[in-house]
Amino acid sequence: MIEVIISRLRELGLEIQYAEPLGWIAGIACIILLALLGNFIVKKILLRILHFVVRGSRSDWDDILLKRKVFHRLANLAPALVIYFAAPIFPAAQDWIQRIILSGMAIILLVSLNAFSNAVIDIYNRYDISRERPIKGAVQIIMILIYTLGAVFIIATLMNRSPWVLLSGIGAMTAILLLIFKDSILGFIAGMQLSANKMVRLGDWIEMPKLGADGDVIDITLTTVKVQNWDKTISTIPTYALITDSFKNWRGMTESGGRRIKRAIYIDMSSIKFCAPEMLDKFEKIHFLRGYIKNKRKEIDEYNLAHNVDTSTLVNGRNLTNIGTLRAYIAAYLKNHPQISQNMTFLIRHLQPTPTGLPIEIYVFSSDQEWARYEGIQADIFDHILAVIPEFDLRVFQNPSGSDFKAMAGYKDISAGD
Repeated sequence: MIEVIISRLRELGLEIQYAEPLGWIAGIACIILLALLGNFIVKKILLRILHFVVRGSRSDWDDILLKRKVFHRLANLAPALVIYFAAPIFPAAQDWIQRIILSGMAIILLVSLNAFSNAVIDIYNRYDISRERPIKGAVQIIMILIYTLGAVFIIATLMNRSPWVLLSGIGAMTAILLLIFKDSILGFIAGMQLSANKMVRLGDWIEMPKLGADGDVIDITLTTVKVQNWDKTISTIPTYALITDSFKNWRGMTESGGRRIKRAIYIDMSSIKFCAPEMLDKFEKIHFLRGYIKNKRKEIDEYNLAHNVDTSTLVNGRNLTNIGTLRAYIAAYLKNHPQISQNMTFLIRHLQPTPTGLPIEIYVFSSDQEWARYEGIQADIFDHILAVIPEFDLRVFQNPSGSDFKAMAGYKDISAGD
């Protein structure tokens, strides 16, 4: 082609010293124009037709491929192919031109494969199984292998050597490669263990205080697991750390349908006493205790009568205590609470007495797991219990405050008036 252009220019009367450079310039310009024309046809015509077809289809996967620009990246092959097949026009530089273009096409294919792998992950994540079996780590290890082979091919092409020669040399560099890809290898193995044992899934709430993580898993990659903490910060954990170190996964709570309420109120032990008949009369007027008090009174009277108990003093025989009656009230109150699960562990119990009083622990499960509503339910329950405790002639233990010391010293607050 170049010779034809030069001969035509010489026929037009140009001297050889001018015709030859102009011929080369014209040849290069023709190739550039053909490459631009190929680029225009593929990107401005074929891709627009493809856009129209994809938008009209019912499936989602082709939209994701379009969004990830897989076809846009492949379209860059068009001008490269034009230049590659036009290289014989320049016999002296043909070999170098084709090697460089082949290397460029390899890079385009690698970039396109990367976009395609991201599209595959997006399509897979649309299915529920992606929460149990994430594939992002596996796809990343495959892409690392593809990138490695692509780099070998590019170097071999530029050096005009067989790729097998370079690949055989990689065996001698195994130790260095293992050192370079240590985190990737550890992450890949850890990811397989996490997936096989279902230890962590996307959306799980995990807690790992050692690494400052307490929140939802939002991403699992080859080397890292991203956790969005409750304060909206992001903690990045090495994948293999979830295998080598301990962590807490709250998935069991989520799947159970309930969320635990476990909190104690400390009762001043000096306020605990037996219930006198007038106290029982008062308690019997409480809606949740009416049946309990009647049954207990009957049971106790029958027992004391059968055993000839002297009931002139409350110490003899069986008698109700105000703290036992309080526990019965709390149990009845929570059994009638619409947001407390009745099918899960339900305990109102004493804990070991402490210098700060006798703990009465409420150990139940809320049927609402949403954090804000759960906290509201818990707060409402303890608001009610704290307010009702004085009705049982009990006191909540509290360390003395400034006002207590003032009262003991006989201090009078002048601002309070007479």
